[in-house]
Amino acid sequence: MAAADHPQPDAPHIPVLLRPLLAAVAPVTGVWLDGTFGAGGYTRGLLEAGADKVIGVDRDPLAFEMVTDWAGTYGNRLVMQPGVFSRMDEYAQNLDGVVLDLGVSSMQLDQADRGFSFMKDGPLDMRMSQDGESAADLVNTATEAQLADILFHYGEERASRRIARAIVKARAEEPITTTLRLAEIIESCLPRPKPGQSHPATRSFQGLRIAVNAEYEELFQGLMAAERALKPGGQLAVVTFHSIEDRMVKRFFQSRAGKTGRANRYAPEIEQEQPQFTLKTRKAVGPDEQELQENPRARSAKLRVAIRTDAPAGEIEARAIGMPQLGGRAR
Repeated sequence: MAAADHPQPDAPHIPVLLRPLLAAVAPVTGVWLDGTFGAGGYTRGLLEAGADKVIGVDRDPLAFEMVTDWAGTYGNRLVMQPGVFSRMDEYAQNLDGVVLDLGVSSMQLDQADRGFSFMKDGPLDMRMSQDGESAADLVNTATEAQLADILFHYGEERASRRIARAIVKARAEEPITTTLRLAEIIESCLPRPKPGQSHPATRSFQGLRIAVNAEYEELFQGLMAAERALKPGGQLAVVTFHSIEDRMVKRFFQSRAGKTGRANRYAPEIEQEQPQFTLKTRKAVGPDEQELQENPRARSAKLRVAIRTDAPAGEIEARAIGMPQLGGRAR
């Protein structure tokens, strides 16, 4: 779930783009892996649609505790695997399908003590796995240049330098330890939003969350792991919530489908030998009007699906699919 899509308090969890995803991958059979288990929405959808078994993967230790009321009804058809989806090929092989729903889950946003949301006060944490460096550690120890780099490249925040400077000034007086305190500092740097605009802290919180959880590296490694774990004919379905994620997935699919692009807009695409995937959705699939009415969180979601070929898994560089690289010039 993207940082911009903060839910209302106690909002029910609704799987985003579940209907179009199930339609795109139908018929659902065999063994699937849900790399972002969360509240189990996609897993339940796959099981109800006909999957023989679903392996649910999540790095949040609380995810599996929250589904005990229904998980047992599926018996051995549901396997819950603690871990990260970038290692899915270690958990399973010859999969019929893989589903990834990227970003932070609505459950995590709803829990103030997890520190993901600027709408509720809580400790500045943001760790999906609840271990390692927290957002507070990052905010209070990173240099001004490092903070600006993260906010610009990961959060796409144009005022990154101004915000980084304000953070460093504020933490010199007192450590920044809560979500609302950080949000106040960011708000003080930016114009008041106009009606309909997102909260001023949206992009900065997104950037910090992505940095804390190494989300772009996880996505890149996860796409490569899916290539290794899927059997020929297996399907990879990815739901993204912001432009950088979608660009990475789109370029990965294009590259692995053997599309090298064109020298100019009039030249034909060049087909490479032995592509690892074929594209099932040429364009990203978004929510329909019904889903937007039922679930406003879906407004920025995009679905892409590709089918694994029988070509051997290969290698690709992260920069080839547009993964943001820290160290560039922040504005």
